[in-house]
Amino acid sequence: MSRIIAIANQKGGVGKTTTVINLSACLAEAGKKVLTVDMDPQGNSSSGLGLDKDQLKNTVYQLMIRQCGIREAIYPSSMEKVSVLPATVHLAGAEVELIGEKGSQFILKEQLNEIREDFDYILIDCPPSLNLLTINAMTAADSVLVPIQCEYYALEGLSQLLYTIGLVQKSLNPELVIEGVVFTMYDARTNLSLQVVDNVKQHLRQKIYKTIIPRNVRLAEAPSHGLPIILYDPRSAGAESYRKLAKEVISYNGKR
Repeated sequence: MSRIIAIANQKGGVGKTTTVINLSACLAEAGKKVLTVDMDPQGNSSSGLGLDKDQLKNTVYQLMIRQCGIREAIYPSSMEKVSVLPATVHLAGAEVELIGEKGSQFILKEQLNEIREDFDYILIDCPPSLNLLTINAMTAADSVLVPIQCEYYALEGLSQLLYTIGLVQKSLNPELVIEGVVFTMYDARTNLSLQVVDNVKQHLRQKIYKTIIPRNVRLAEAPSHGLPIILYDPRSAGAESYRKLAKEVISYNGKR
């Protein structure tokens, strides 16, 4: 049965989608079969893995409002062994349409349960806000991985995210655990990056991955080509870092 990991941070611009795309690809490179679920209406994980959002018949939106089954909304990506359950801007309307619907927090979980046996890992890209889409992701997930940017306001909003995870654990998904924290956009030339890493390690009682993702130009360029970094520039610092992160995720395997 697959391991379902929600990748979340309510603060935007922290490398969340970059982590989803490239961790998916590196897990696949390591021989794992991966499904990337795009729950962000911006749809950047979908386009970053090579899907043309204008050519999609079914997406997470159709799935959430029960217009299609999950197998009808899964597409191949630019990376072998990575499939995508994509999103478009229409997904933003799903939350309004589902207001008051009984069990709306469990829609994604119910659908993913149908195909869990088909994959080794399911990675969910959460929107940068704490809404029904994020709740669906956390209700469906086994764990939450939190990317944190190495900058001054790194801890801003993190307490709210941890609070939300706690609420989901209490009322919707008691088995949910925090997978861990991964530092992104690290710049070894600045004292600030070092200080942020030390500060988070002192204040956060969570697993912190040893791998730190550097600030990398090639990593920033890759999504515009619809490719993960290991296809766009396999020898770049960004590619090597996400390979190391994938190895850590595999070796951790949900155990503390």
